[in-house]
Amino acid sequence: MTNNKKTSKLVEKKYLLPFILITSLFALWGFANDITNPMVAAFQTLMELPAAEASLVQFAFYGGYATMAIPAALFIRKYSYKSAILLGLALYAVGAFLFIPAAEYQEFSFFCISLYILTFGLAFLETTANPMIMSLGAKETATRRLNLAQAFNPMGSLSGMAVASLIVLPSLISDKRNAAGEVIFHGLSEAEKADIRLHDLAVIRDPYVAIGLLVLAVFVIIAFTKMPQTKENKGYADVGSTLGRLWNNRLYREGVMTQVFYVAAQIMVWTFIIQYADNLGIDKATAQNYNIIAMCMFLCCRFISTFLMKYVNSRILLMIFGIGASIATLGTIFIEGIMGLYCLVSISAFMSLMFPTIYGIALENVETSDTELGAAFLVMAIVGGALMPPLQGMIIDYGVLFGMPAVNVSYSLPLLCFLFISIYGYRSSKVKR
Repeated sequence: MTNNKKTSKLVEKKYLLPFILITSLFALWGFANDITNPMVAAFQTLMELPAAEASLVQFAFYGGYATMAIPAALFIRKYSYKSAILLGLALYAVGAFLFIPAAEYQEFSFFCISLYILTFGLAFLETTANPMIMSLGAKETATRRLNLAQAFNPMGSLSGMAVASLIVLPSLISDKRNAAGEVIFHGLSEAEKADIRLHDLAVIRDPYVAIGLLVLAVFVIIAFTKMPQTKENKGYADVGSTLGRLWNNRLYREGVMTQVFYVAAQIMVWTFIIQYADNLGIDKATAQNYNIIAMCMFLCCRFISTFLMKYVNSRILLMIFGIGASIATLGTIFIEGIMGLYCLVSISAFMSLMFPTIYGIALENVETSDTELGAAFLVMAIVGGALMPPLQGMIIDYGVLFGMPAVNVSYSLPLLCFLFISIYGYRSSKVKR
């Protein structure tokens, strides 16, 4: 009896320090994710870009995950979790510091390249941290443990949003408006625009440089901390047989596709809140406050859903939350005005448990020796955040569709994603553990 109680602990005492350090990484990449989302709207105005082109910020950011997730998994197999984490932190810092020359040259493409390299580091961190958290204790508590660690991701996200809302966006001269609510920047001369760009790009640059310095400090702390040798660090099968087993695992295979749709939905919901609010005449700094409210709901519901998993099957919860998100998205599409914006904000409550729960369910029946590559494809699924936001941006650029604001219509894309997630929750509930 005593032994069973020990194995059912969420985090065992011997793993507590590594758990805390690895969990801090979730906050670090949360900061990068959510200070970057409002930059789409900032670059759209400052560089005078259409929404589709400005959303290439997200294409570069999440494209880095797709590029580096598999190499990260192979690196872990050859070396160790700790080595992968240190390399990830180093790449994160390099990408952040590249914002210094990017601001100097005032090239939108340079900023995209900087974000692309930064997310090489995030791909290493996510590919490593998620399975490592799951391995720090009993398998039956792995999904709950991952939900707990992932709860600190929105804390980093809130920090990124707060910096964007309180420091970056209010300081952007390019977003100043006249009494009619129109952006003044577009009517200025080229010389005046050049001076404003120089100022505003420096404002955008500084938070990335600051987080780069913090990342270096975390690098030093982890470098001098002993990490446990968990069972996932040993005894790997060859890559070919691993890929075969993963492909034949229906729960895993469908989980990867579901994760693609989830990340796409999450990025679309959060990235274009500002454009949705702008259509209602709300300036960027004020609109970002709605993003912060959404993230607060996301954070609170992450803890609530982790608690509920003690009593309700995680697969059934995923289905229920997917249906709730679909209903809120329908309100976002069809209810015009401030109530539609409230529906958009409420979607975050239902998204709260999705990423770690899909991740945990997909890996439940994956063999120990296949975990790293299995985790890599789930991280690679973050490419959904690169592919669908530009498509949503193209819809928004139409202005009006079917007699409705195009920004409202564009949320049909997240709606399809949430329906897919609901179906996965239902189908996975029929599969034996």
